Order: sequence, then structure tokens, then C-alpha cells
Amino acid sequence: MAHSTVVYTIGFAAQALFSARILIQWILSERAGRIISPTAYWVCSVAGSWLLFTYGWLRDDFSIIFGQIISYYIYIWNLDSKGVWRKLHPLLRTLLIATPIAAFVAIAHDAPQFAADFLHNKEVPLWLLLFGSAGQLLFTLRFVYQWLYSRQHGGSSLPLGFWIMSLTGSSMIVTYGLIRLDPVLILGQACGMVAYSRNIVIALRTLKAARHAE
Repeated sequence: MAHSTVVYTIGFAAQALFSARILIQWILSERAGRIISPTAYWVCSVAGSWLLFTYGWLRDDFSIIFGQIISYYIYIWNLDSKGVWRKLHPLLRTLLIATPIAAFVAIAHDAPQFAADFLHNKEVPLWLLLFGSAGQLLFTLRFVYQWLYSRQHGGSSLPLGFWIMSLTGSSMIVTYGLIRLDPVLILGQACGMVAYSRNIVIALRTLKAARHAE
């Protein structure tokens, strides 16, 4: 029982950090009157994702680890872009880089069973499973888009397209949660949707002001 409490505490702590990053970014953007990419956003992202890897490892849950592995290294890239990553102690950097790989290798034996369960889930129709998975995939790919955009523009940023993908993916996940009557998915995404919508408004307002200035 004590072990389970520790494991779930790690999972909830990870989700708390993900919620905190949204709140921090939203507040700072409102103050600045434009979309910003604060260092704290990426610090919370790396810390939350690292805890989620640990949670997935302890739960022997392949899907959690697989779902995080792409965005995790993009978080690190953004920290490096802001000059923070190289300031960390080499041992800490090594730990942060190695943890997802170690977790992935440790439970890779579950991958075939995960695939089988995914495709033959009697509780969820295949169309609904594919719809929910598409929402999760879009939610993950937003960080790939953010990385490509930031590299092209020479620094870490959170562009309009990132927030559009966030809102679309989140809406799909919430819809999936409503159909499945899953309060965790609904509550986990519904709060973020407010921030995503507000960031879209701020980004559009900034673009409009820039066009008028020209």
C-alpha cells in the first residue's frame, strides 16, 4: 500500500508540474501582452516529464513512456536554447538524458502486449480508440512543430500554430473523455483549454498589431 501511495504521488506531482507550466506561461504572457516562452515553462516540462517517466517505469506502463519520449527531448532542446541546460551539473544532465532511455528499455518487453491490447480493446470501439489516439498524437506533435518553428526562427518560442494544435488536440481528448466518461481526462484537459484559447487570442492580437505597424 505504501509503495502504491508513493507511485501515485509521483504521478500526481508530474501532472501538477504540467498544470503549473500552463499557468506560469499564461500569466506571464498576459502581463507582457504577447506570447512568451518562459524558462520556467520548460523547467516544469522537463521535471514533470521526468517524473512521468519514473511513474510509467514503476507502473510498468509502456504507453506512458512511449507517449512522453518525443516531447521530452524537445523540452531539453528548449532549455539549451535558453542557455540553461549547459549550466546544469554534468551528472544531472546525464541522469536526465538517460532516464527515458533506461525506462524504455526496461519495459520494452511490454510493447507487443500493448499493441495487442490497443487493437483489441473490447471496452472501446476501434473508431473511438483511433479518434482518442489521434488527439494524443496531435497533442504530442505540437512540440515537434514548436521545435521546428523555433529552430527556423533562431530561439525558443511558442507560436500561434502551437496553441491551435494544443486546443484542437485537447478538444479531441476531452471529447474522447466525455464519450468514455473519464473524469481524469476531462479535468486534466479542460483547464488547459482556457489557457490555449487565451493564448490564441493574444497571438492573433499581436499579429494584427504588427500588421498595422507595417
